Amino acid sequence: MLYHLFQYLDKVYDLPGAGMFQYISFRSGMAVIASLVISLVFGKSLIEFLKKMQVGETIRDLGLEGQKQKEGTPTMGGLIILGAILIPVLLLADLTNIYIIIILVTTVWLGLIGFLDDYIKVFRKDKKGLAGKFKILGQVTLGLFVGFMMYYHPDIVIREKVSGVSFIESMESQDSGDLSNVAEGLFSKKDVKSTKSTIPFFKNNELDYSIFISWLGEGYQRWAFLIFIPVVILIITAVSNGANLTDGMDGLATGVSAIIGLTLAVFAYVSGNIFFADYLNIMYIPNTGELVIFISAFVGACIGFLWYNAFPAQVFMGDTGSLAIGGIIAVFAIILRKELLIPILCGIFLAESLSVVMQVSYFKYTKKKFGAGRRIFRMSPLHHHYQLKGYSEPKIVLRFFIVGIMLAVFTVITLKIR
Repeated sequence: MLYHLFQYLDKVYDLPGAGMFQYISFRSGMAVIASLVISLVFGKSLIEFLKKMQVGETIRDLGLEGQKQKEGTPTMGGLIILGAILIPVLLLADLTNIYIIIILVTTVWLGLIGFLDDYIKVFRKDKKGLAGKFKILGQVTLGLFVGFMMYYHPDIVIREKVSGVSFIESMESQDSGDLSNVAEGLFSKKDVKSTKSTIPFFKNNELDYSIFISWLGEGYQRWAFLIFIPVVILIITAVSNGANLTDGMDGLATGVSAIIGLTLAVFAYVSGNIFFADYLNIMYIPNTGELVIFISAFVGACIGFLWYNAFPAQVFMGDTGSLAIGGIIAVFAIILRKELLIPILCGIFLAESLSVVMQVSYFKYTKKKFGAGRRIFRMSPLHHHYQLKGYSEPKIVLRFFIVGIMLAVFTVITLKIR
C-alpha cells in the first residue's frame, strides 16, 4: 500500500524521497526491519494473550529429557510469524504483481489450515487435531491453485537467453551505450510460457517437464500440465509436512527456515535481474525481483520469532506456523523454477521426513515378518533420535543450523557447478 502511495506521490507531485520506494533493495531492508519490529514488539503481547486464553501445549510423555517442562507453553505462535510477514508485504510490495499475489494466498491459506488444526487441539481438546485427510486436501487444493496459475496466467513467463550471444557481442550490436539495451540483447525479446525448471549439476541446466510426455507425438507440449501440476502438488505437500515434522525442538524449524529464506532471497534477486541471469547463465524470470520484499519479511519474521522460540521456548509456532512456512518455501522455489534444488536446500526437512517414513515402514514390515516391530532409529523424527542418544536439545539445534548453512551454501554454488 505504501509502495503504491509513494509511487503516486512521486509521479504526480515529484515528492522528494518518494522515488526510493521504486528500489527493491530499499523496500527489502524496510521489510526486514518491519517484520523484526512486529515480531519483537507484538510477539510479547500475543504470548501474554495466549497464556490468558490458556492456549498451552499438551505434551505426550515420550521419555525425552526436559519434555515435561514444556507442558503448558503457549502454542499457535505462528500467528506472530504470519503477522510479521503479511503486514510488511502489504505495505511495501507491489500488490499487482502476480507472484506476490500467489505467495500471499499461499501464506494465508496454509496459515488458516494450521490455525484450524491448532484450534481443534487446544480448544476442542482433541490431540489428533484436524484430520490428516483434510490437511492433505488443503495442500492439494493449494497445489492445484499454484499449478494452474503458473501454467495458465499470462504474466507468468520466462525470457530465454539468445543462444551463442555474449555480453561483448550484445554491446557491439547496440547503437546506444545504455546497459539496459545491452542486457535486453542477451535475451529473447519475447516472453514465453514454459514448464522449464532448473536442474542442478548439468551444463545446460534447464529441464522441461513436457519432455516426459514427448511420446505422445507432435504437439505434446500442450499436455505438459499433466506432469507439471502433479509435481507442484507433490512438492508443496512434501515440504509443508517436512517443516511440520521438523518443528519438534525449540528454535529448530524457525532457524532452519530463516537460513533457507536467505538462500531463496539470493535466487529471487538473481533470477529477476537480467545482468545476473546472464552472468550465471540461468533463465531470466521478469518481475520476480519483487519477491525479494516478501522473502525479506519472511526471514525477519523467522528471526524475530526465534527471539521467543529459542531454548527454552516461551512459545511454540504450532501448525499455524509450520505448515505455512513449509508451504511458502515450496511455492517460492516453484515460482523461481528452482524446485529441483529443494532436496539440497531443504535437506534438514528431507532428512526429518525420511526418518519418519523409514521408521514407520520398517516397523510395519518387521512386525508382519517377525511378529514384533523393529526400529531403525531410537525415535523419529531424526532430532529425537539424537536426543535419546544423550545430546542436549540446544546442541542438536545448533548442529542442525550448521548443516543447514552448509546445505544453503552448496545450493547457491550449484548455479556454477555444472
